[in-house]
Amino acid sequence: MTDPLFSIPLWADLLGVGLGGVQGAMFASGFQGQRRLDLLGVAIIGIMIGMGGGLIRDILIGQPPATLQSNWYLLTAAGAALVGMLLAGVFQRLNAVIVGLDAVVIGMFGAFGTSKAIAFGIPPVPAVFIGVCAAAGGGMLRDVLMGLPVAIMHVGSLYAVAAGAGCAFIVVAHGLGMGIVPAAVVGIAVTAVIRVLAVVFDLSLPEQRRLHRRKVAAETGLIPIIKPSAD
Repeated sequence: MTDPLFSIPLWADLLGVGLGGVQGAMFASGFQGQRRLDLLGVAIIGIMIGMGGGLIRDILIGQPPATLQSNWYLLTAAGAALVGMLLAGVFQRLNAVIVGLDAVVIGMFGAFGTSKAIAFGIPPVPAVFIGVCAAAGGGMLRDVLMGLPVAIMHVGSLYAVAAGAGCAFIVVAHGLGMGIVPAAVVGIAVTAVIRVLAVVFDLSLPEQRRLHRRKVAAETGLIPIIKPSAD
């Protein structure tokens, strides 16, 4: 069931990196005033989003990062980010395109991470974890680099959950005998659909609530405290 020689096709990996770079440019174009980015800043954001997921994936699997084994990864991520910046005005008027692009990028990195983990014999649950980390890794690195709150940690449209659903499908489908490639394709679709629906219908996980400490203190104050006798 495992194939240690499995490798993601270069064209597919570069496609994910390129889409991530464009997504990074879309993100960078939203900064105004003193926080606006120049060409170098946009290129760095594109590299973080385009290559971050693959770096985290390979480190967790224990393999040399594929993104550092070829010149094309850095060139693709930086080039896609710069092209995306030049076309930012067009893309910003097409909100549906941005949402769809974001969903596909999440699905691709999640599917690549989980598929590669399975191929290297990693158990199902860790394989899903690796896929989710790969899907969210680029965005997390971007937020840390920019000094922003890490988006995945806060209330918002389903992000990691969508990736987790797609990655879980890949693990289950492969366990039932489906090939890794078709399972990954369907997994990308599952992630993308959940992500898009979450954005359209504004779905999110339940928000963490503050504990009512005063109420708890009042309730526990009614509990008699038994003190040991002096004897």
